[in-house]
Amino acid sequence: MVSIKLPDGSVKQFAAAPSGLDVAQSIGAGLAKAALAIKVDGELRDLTRPIESDAGIEIVTARSPDALALLRHDAAHVLAEAVQELWPGTQITFGPSTEDGFYYDFGRAEPFSPDDFPKIEAKMREIVDRDEKIVREIWDRDRMKAYFIEHGESFKAEWVDSIPKDEEISVYRQGQWLDMCTGPHLPSTGKLGKHFKLMKVSGTYWRGDAKNAQLQRIYGTVFATKEALEAHLKQIEEAEKRDHRKLGKEMQLFHIQEEAVGSVFWHPKGWALYRALERYMRDRLEDDGYVEVKTPQVLDRVLWERSGHWDKYKDAMFAARPRSENAEEDRLYALKPMNCPGHVQVFRQGLKSYRDLPLRIAEFGACHRFEPSGALHGIMRVRAFTQDDAHIFCTEDQITAESVKFCTLLRSVYRDLGFEDIRIKFSDRPAERAGDDAIWDKAEAALEAAAKAAGLETVRNPGEGAFYGPKLEFVLRDAIGRDWQCGTLQVDFVLPERLDATYIAEDGQKHRPVMLHRAILGSFERFIGILIENYAGRFPLWMAPTQVAIATIVSDADDYAREIAATLARHGIRAELDLRNEKIGYKVREHTLAKTPYLWALGRREAEQRTVAIRRLGSEEQRSLALDEAIATLRDEAKVPSA
Repeated sequence: MVSIKLPDGSVKQFAAAPSGLDVAQSIGAGLAKAALAIKVDGELRDLTRPIESDAGIEIVTARSPDALALLRHDAAHVLAEAVQELWPGTQITFGPSTEDGFYYDFGRAEPFSPDDFPKIEAKMREIVDRDEKIVREIWDRDRMKAYFIEHGESFKAEWVDSIPKDEEISVYRQGQWLDMCTGPHLPSTGKLGKHFKLMKVSGTYWRGDAKNAQLQRIYGTVFATKEALEAHLKQIEEAEKRDHRKLGKEMQLFHIQEEAVGSVFWHPKGWALYRALERYMRDRLEDDGYVEVKTPQVLDRVLWERSGHWDKYKDAMFAARPRSENAEEDRLYALKPMNCPGHVQVFRQGLKSYRDLPLRIAEFGACHRFEPSGALHGIMRVRAFTQDDAHIFCTEDQITAESVKFCTLLRSVYRDLGFEDIRIKFSDRPAERAGDDAIWDKAEAALEAAAKAAGLETVRNPGEGAFYGPKLEFVLRDAIGRDWQCGTLQVDFVLPERLDATYIAEDGQKHRPVMLHRAILGSFERFIGILIENYAGRFPLWMAPTQVAIATIVSDADDYAREIAATLARHGIRAELDLRNEKIGYKVREHTLAKTPYLWALGRREAEQRTVAIRRLGSEEQRSLALDEAIATLRDEAKVPSA
């Protein structure tokens, strides 16, 4: 007898091990028809797999949160089947679901192009119409490898050899086509529906190694409804208009070039934006009791080994050995990929008492990581970046209060920057980690208690914690509905132990402090990219690179314009003086393209009457104000919201 507990708390008894479909049918024919998969004690499984012991289950339908990942994975398989039907001899490799769709990597001598997409999509719709039953089978290793060799699938045959000997090999068959896969999958191809679209094709390498054969990756997206697909495509269209690389060029903010791959050349306007954000963050941190430090960018490998970062990140670290005949100088150094070990060194200088805690150490630290070239993306993913990093050294009793204080600051900063919709993930212990289970139990319990005290609703993100501690990840939703993971809060008992950080407690003995790693922006570069796209370049006045352009209509107003620019500079307003011998219409178009919030036009009349003609970005209307009133109005609007 197998007992099945349903989400409403009711229990159903089955004489033999039922499948998910059996359970759905016992509830109702409508549910059985809508069922796509099941969750057994939280684990997603195929609908037809038997449930062999007592368990709590949930029937997954198209309305379930888990449905989209299923659709995406199955769409990848249907794509692969379609491609192989259209172009026999094409080799398959892998096709996972992704954050916003799916892809499949193919081995084929001839290149795919977007012109092939309509033909592939038509074949995919045909496969959906065939409603091929999807069946899970278990094959032994020799049979699996022989099958792939026989069918000319050299990549798949090679992959069989990399699977651990004790690992079960599952195959999913749909019609005459099959793929080696761990699943789960839909009951049949008909359940996929036809709300999919192929998006792009790109190159990649077998097993991600540039030394291996080059493959072709076809990307697509899929949704449960036509409306959801259309909304997603509209979001992509809007995102292309807001692309920070395009706007960065139009607004003359920055550029990136081959001689410094993954590093940003900030132009004057871009650097003005950067400094405005940095100045704002510095003010907020100082108000919240942080002290700012500056630590070295280059540190001996020995320190990174002690902290544990060398084992974890060495492949992503820039390392160099100085040329010297002096044996003492024969040491390996690395550019820092993060700031935390340096901050522990600052903490360790001088004897610390419990009265010194909490100690909040902040740094706008320049860091470097060797990101793969294929992963680089404008200023969103770079190799040289600046973290708004800080570490709070505290006692165990102070964890909750300090976490609540940080979360209050973080939410206030996000509101100022224009983000109200925030989601929080709780990322717990990863498979590869430092510290024993007792330490992790304590760290996770402390972070859970802190999140509860801060009034945060969190979603579990299993296995995604840092190697030294669990973390909260703060995810922002932007103006067009995209999510960006930015801020973090991590509880760390490990690094203080590894790097020998201590303080003198009330009992007169040395104790280890707890280290809270925290960031709000994440990195300045990435966050500025997010801001550009969120606002489509039309920044609120307080953070705009140029807040007002002062444009003359006639040269007789040039002296008046210079006087205004000097006055605005004294008031901390970022103004651009435009005295070019061009028509005012041309100047308006130029500054509109640059997304300058205000344009003040000056002619003879304005100079004589000491007024300005004001045009707001995006408005055709123009109004005239006395100079003093215009400056007062501008200064008031340019204040930071929280100020």
